[in-house]
Amino acid sequence: MSLLGKAAVAMWWSVSPERRSEFGDWHSHEHFPERMNIPGFRRGSRWTSTRDAESFFVLYELEQYDTLTSKGYLDRLNAPTPWSTKMMPHHRNMVRSQCRTAASFGGGVATSLATITLSPADGKEAELRTALVPALRELALKPGLTGAHLLITDTPKTSAPTTEQQIRGSDAAADWIVLLSGYDPDIVQDAASGRFSASALRSIGAEETVVMGWYRLAFTMTPSDLALA
Repeated sequence: MSLLGKAAVAMWWSVSPERRSEFGDWHSHEHFPERMNIPGFRRGSRWTSTRDAESFFVLYELEQYDTLTSKGYLDRLNAPTPWSTKMMPHHRNMVRSQCRTAASFGGGVATSLATITLSPADGKEAELRTALVPALRELALKPGLTGAHLLITDTPKTSAPTTEQQIRGSDAAADWIVLLSGYDPDIVQDAASGRFSASALRSIGAEETVVMGWYRLAFTMTPSDLALA
């Protein structure tokens, strides 16, 4: 899976079992089409955790970083639909990172995904990035894998929380995010656990804390899909 554009919104959250059916309906049939109608949105994908039945990862791929502060996007964030207003309070433990795409290798849309969140140690940003980028380029070509990417959170300077954020409550944010995608979930897991363990990342300039997640593709949409509706 190669990322489309130069920026992204990466999000993790959980939904209680009793809300999952309505959540899937709303997110697939209203929320994704709404987002794909915003200029600058290139693709959205929703991933279901393979370890925690309540957890999801969602990625929006954006044409440019400026899309994050565009009028089209902010207008939607500040005017949620009635259905969105109903569903937003059920987004629990939200982590929402607005990112620049630092590196992206691979192609296609895969079925398995590992997310790895990390932070550079003090003064080690350049060293860590220099080590990560060639490793990701190499992994994207391995059998069983299809993509390897690095996102770096760069939250835009905004004057106030949006209406959607106010409905959800406080959102956390990740720092650096590695995404590994592939068609073989075992290989995706092995690659993530080996090359991106806390000890391996610490040896190239990362802090100790590393958080991994394992997901399978649930739904994806691009603006071109709207013409088929």
